[in-house]
Amino acid sequence: MADFIRPELRAFVWRWREVLIAGGLCLLGLWWLWQGIGIVRWLGGVAIIVGLAWGWAAVQRVRFAQDGEGPGVVQIRERRLAYFGPLDGGVMDMDDVNMLELDPTTYPAPSWILTGMGGQRIAIPVNAVGAEDLFDVFAALPDIQTGTVLDVLSHTPDVRVTVWSRTRPLLH
Repeated sequence: MADFIRPELRAFVWRWREVLIAGGLCLLGLWWLWQGIGIVRWLGGVAIIVGLAWGWAAVQRVRFAQDGEGPGVVQIRERRLAYFGPLDGGVMDMDDVNMLELDPTTYPAPSWILTGMGGQRIAIPVNAVGAEDLFDVFAALPDIQTGTVLDVLSHTPDVRVTVWSRTRPLLH
């Protein structure tokens, strides 16, 4: 039964599954809005709004995700980011991150460079296993523009680009 669907189609559906489910929720909401009576119509409107918001967020996650076949593994536990690579790695609390950069010159793939308060740096390839979870971590950084992150990732520049940096409070 598993051979019934081509592997390319299965991979496509798996990658876009959240968007497809959100679209299904919107269609259900439209049907309730059109055919329902009373409170069911209101629930249909709510389902459409939730489906649209969920679909928008899911499309952003799909745009961020890479193939996941790069070197190393990314783990995120309780706002602590850990990268275990073949040559280097590191652990950093997300509250300590001061700067996020994209370096396209790293080999074999472009890397996210996270710089901490103490100057420590972690370079995470964009296609490392588990790197798709970084989108939610990056979105939680204060005042970050997720559209900027996606634009920099989709139009990979020639030099290192600062995507986000923390504003430093004045001490006096």
